[in-house]
Amino acid sequence: MTEHVVAGAAATAVDEIEGRLADAELAYRVQQFYFYEAELLDDGRFADWLEIFAEDLTYWAPLRTNRLRRQAALAIGARGEAAYFDETKESLAWRIRRYDSGMAWAEDPPSRTRHLVSNVTVRHSGTDQLKVRSALLVYRNRLQTETDIYAGGRTDIIRVEADGSFRVAQRELLFDANVLQAKNLSTFF
Repeated sequence: MTEHVVAGAAATAVDEIEGRLADAELAYRVQQFYFYEAELLDDGRFADWLEIFAEDLTYWAPLRTNRLRRQAALAIGARGEAAYFDETKESLAWRIRRYDSGMAWAEDPPSRTRHLVSNVTVRHSGTDQLKVRSALLVYRNRLQTETDIYAGGRTDIIRVEADGSFRVAQRELLFDANVLQAKNLSTFF
């Protein structure tokens, strides 16, 4: 059951499955956190970007397949099945070190990216934890003619630290396309 109540500029909602929507101030802070993350990525500040994640991070992008409506539950790969990414904070750190070493040929010269984050919904998900869904569009250009556009949705579990800061503990990225046309997948999302 979903209940939505709107009174003036304030809106509250309760969803028994998803959790209570965050108030406007908290939702704004999370949006600013995401905009800051996009800025870090677009500026190539990957070591700083890594710091927004919790030590026990799971960063996962499952494959999806085209299925008939009656098989829709099978369209998205399960944990342990093939995935574009199935990373930890440690494996992301390794990728960043490789990138910084000059040995990541797919990124030399480096890509130019623009991360656009929108449709951010923030819900409470237990004590000091938020479930955040967002839409993501990433434009990537490298050299003169290599252009990729990635569209998808992210579902994050964000921990609210004692000092009020945020740490992403889980990220699930679901691309809208079932086959990515890019020559490589060296972009961070």
